[in-house]
Amino acid sequence: MNTVEISFPLFGENFVINPPRYFTVFGFDIYYYGIIMALGFTLAGIYMYKRCELFGLTRDNILDIVILAVPSGIIGARIYYIVFNSSEYFGAGKWHNIFMMRHGGLAVYGGIIGGALSYMIYGRRKKIPMGKLFDAGSFGLFIGQAVGRWGNFINREAYGGITNLPWRMGLMGPSGFVYVHPTFLYESLWNTIGLILMHIYSKKQKKKYDGKYFLLYVVWYGFGRYLIEAMRTDSLYIAGTDIRVSQLLAAISCIAAAALLARNHIRDLAKTVDPN
Repeated sequence: MNTVEISFPLFGENFVINPPRYFTVFGFDIYYYGIIMALGFTLAGIYMYKRCELFGLTRDNILDIVILAVPSGIIGARIYYIVFNSSEYFGAGKWHNIFMMRHGGLAVYGGIIGGALSYMIYGRRKKIPMGKLFDAGSFGLFIGQAVGRWGNFINREAYGGITNLPWRMGLMGPSGFVYVHPTFLYESLWNTIGLILMHIYSKKQKKKYDGKYFLLYVVWYGFGRYLIEAMRTDSLYIAGTDIRVSQLLAAISCIAAAALLARNHIRDLAKTVDPN
């Protein structure tokens, strides 16, 4: 459903829109999906740049990791999507699809993994603790994902199953509108709320160790993604199973990060009681 009309009954039964996926400049098609993704990266970079002191980094550090994270994140997101959706990319006449990214086909967790690897390499070369870089990246991820999910809306993808909830989204099908969960919106809002809460928390200066913001991000995003992924109709699955890849990864990462937060909290309490 990439070129169909969209309705939102919450705004009235006659509220119907059909946003184009691209516009043309000098004969070249420019896709809104790419523009929205670029906007997300830009806003994330600006936020990280403005708050570099919070992470114990310089502005040059922020510029460096943003420049590194963009290509590595895109490559990682693409590889992840291809690996778990291989039938579309491997085989006679399909190889060229690997490079056709303007129609979508990026996976968030792959982007996180790709970006994390670039941070690790950068941190090792510059002798910067990984926790500082990952803390900065966690705020950037919240912003990038909150904005980037609207690219899925333009592409008519990342939606959920059929529902009658008041905020349902209608997609035009052969027999009229099919009303589904706007899961792209759920995830965008979930990340926006996470960003607001962590921003407020960071203003209170309660962080006591590098990496804490990143662990908080992983718990928040993992919990939300686990629930939202269960509603989606376009999930990537482990071959030969009914296991959704991103849902499994969300659950594992959320539990692991929560365990680390708990361990570190107990450690900090012990230091308060016995500073020696």
